[in-house]
Amino acid sequence: MDREQEENGGQSADSGSLLGTKVESLVDGESSIGSDSEINGFTVDEKQPDKYGFIGGAQQYTGDSAEDIPPEVLRQREGKWLDMLNNWDKWMAKRHKKVRLRCQKGIPPALRGRAWLYLCGGKVKREQNRGKFEELDGQAGDPMWLDVIEKDLYRQFPFHEMFVARGGHGQQDLYRVLKAYTLYRPDEGYCQAQAPIAAVLLMHMPAEDAFWGLVQICEKYLPGYYSAGLEAIQLDGEILFALLRRVSPLAHRHLKKHKMDPILYMTEWFMCAFSRTLPWASVLRVWDMFFCDGVKIIFRVGLVLLKCMLGTQEKLKACQGQYETMELLRAVDSRYMQEGFLVREVLEVAVSERDIEKEHHTQLKRWKENRGELHYKSPPRMHGAKAIMTAEPPSRQDLRQNPTIIVQSPLVSNSPDSSALRPEKEEQTEEEKSNDEKKERKEKAHEKKSKSKKALQAIPNPYALATDPEPLLKDAPRRGSNLSMSSTEQDTYL
Repeated sequence: MDREQEENGGQSADSGSLLGTKVESLVDGESSIGSDSEINGFTVDEKQPDKYGFIGGAQQYTGDSAEDIPPEVLRQREGKWLDMLNNWDKWMAKRHKKVRLRCQKGIPPALRGRAWLYLCGGKVKREQNRGKFEELDGQAGDPMWLDVIEKDLYRQFPFHEMFVARGGHGQQDLYRVLKAYTLYRPDEGYCQAQAPIAAVLLMHMPAEDAFWGLVQICEKYLPGYYSAGLEAIQLDGEILFALLRRVSPLAHRHLKKHKMDPILYMTEWFMCAFSRTLPWASVLRVWDMFFCDGVKIIFRVGLVLLKCMLGTQEKLKACQGQYETMELLRAVDSRYMQEGFLVREVLEVAVSERDIEKEHHTQLKRWKENRGELHYKSPPRMHGAKAIMTAEPPSRQDLRQNPTIIVQSPLVSNSPDSSALRPEKEEQTEEEKSNDEKKERKEKAHEKKSKSKKALQAIPNPYALATDPEPLLKDAPRRGSNLSMSSTEQDTYL
């Protein structure tokens, strides 16, 4: 195990280590790395976490690994994302290109968890399966999978404050999510590469949402990746290698010359969606685009790294054999993984979902000729948020946002409209619903009749006297605005 992998709490990326088989702990007994509040000689209290929650390790924030966004720009982006989330079906149907562009710019941190859940279809899945996670969470689970999951808990981001403490809330939620998935898909069970995926989701959303996010990734974005045999990942390895010929012929020839099977270097990249490879700022940006556009983003990142590390004769001089090449790919130069550089390069790679599907058909045909039929037939892959939404159209109710935090403004608490800031009742009788509808119709009719009167009242008095009172709340924000975080239409994970 190289130093960088050890810092990230990862294992070597050989195919056997990523299967859902029983494995030994990274270290003996109860002292596995990250299992206690003490790590490498310092306690959590002695280290201040960075803005992503890391207190150490290779993925900790450094000034040159990420781009800082001015606060005013961030506030503007948050307002735009709140508007999109409030009208998600319309934006996805009519302005999907704009959604994609905003994902490429980076989702605001405060809204990232909610945006991911909407993009992947996890929000709809959760609404259509209410109570399912609680049901699975209450079941015992298969002891075979639970034993492996428990050993893996301490290996997931041991330098992140959420997972640093043995038996802490982060590890508990991770256990719940992974156990629930083995019960949800008993035919697939558990694979070690699912743990970092679930852990990243848990850093941004509650356990139930993280579970449905994991379901969508496993079933829609990366189907078959976590099934026994790793056939899907091997097939995508061949697709990556074929696409590399177009992106970087020199790197392709070098890997082919030394008979470098793609599964040797790309397994962990793809199965963990680069979450254990890149600096954290880059991981988040890649995931923003991945949830929007699907697996083509993962392919593009892999192609960029291979091109940057093996794309010139000068670089190839340092790796004359298979061993040297592997060592080079295990320790990718940090310059090529920096947020700004990586995102720009990924967006310039001319690889579309059509290219991937075309190559998939070619490689699948070759696989059947050489190895026979696949043992595990995975469902068709969905290339991003729009494809998922088209395949499973949601209702408005499925996309409706439910508040988790409600702050009532004292300025409007006594006004007739203050009910807009109160949480809705969980259940309403048919009679109450009917009364509400009648009341709403009456209010609309009244507004229509008094429209001309209101228009006249809105005209300012050009001959105002000095004794005329100044309007109250002159600069107060408009009540019910999409930009108001106190609105019941908004919620966020803090």
